[in-house]
Parts: sequence; C-alpha cells; structure tokens
Amino acid sequence: QRFLLPDGTSFGIIPSTTTPFCATCDRSRVTADGMWYLCLYAKDGTDLRGPLRGGASPDSIRALIRSVWQGRMDRGAEERKALDGVREKQLIEIQKLKEDPHLEMHARGG
Repeated sequence: QRFLLPDGTSFGIIPSTTTPFCATCDRSRVTADGMWYLCLYAKDGTDLRGPLRGGASPDSIRALIRSVWQGRMDRGAEERKALDGVREKQLIEIQKLKEDPHLEMHARGG
C-alpha cells in the first residue's frame, strides 16, 4: 500500500502479516552473517557465507541459490495468519528470541 503525505512525501507499507502475498512472493533476505532466508518468517535459512568464504566457484554458488529458490515451499505469512484467533500467546517465546534473535523478522531487517 502506498501513501502520500500532504508535503508530497510518499511511503509504502507491505502488510504481509494481514494481507499475505506468499503465492507471488519473489523476496528473500540475506543477513549480515551470511544467512539467506526465503521468507521473513522462516526459522531456518541457507548459509551462503560458508561456501563464499570457502572458495566456492560462482557457478556452484549460482547452482546452490537456484536449487534452494526453486525448491521453496514457504508460506510464513499465510501460516501466521491462519493462527489468528487460535493462538493464545506470542508465536515465539521471549527466551528463545533472546537465545536466537534470527527467529523473528525484525532481526533480519524485515
């Protein structure tokens, strides 16, 4: 959704939590530590740093990315939305978030 302020400033909001677009999503996220997440809500990602630092060839990196992307089955926002009204507390316990901040999208720049 795009909005325009009276001074001409425009901004957009991606309401993936309330209006999931999983079926047409073409987005992913690479974190500063080299983990590649296909979904902002994913608990697990693919380590790109290891192969890159290990001297993997551009072709092998390309093949890894292609293979992982083509096999994606994630529907994180849709799954979270399906829990609305069913869940009684937060999706991830606070202690688990403290132990592994990657568990929530805000830690990935989402």
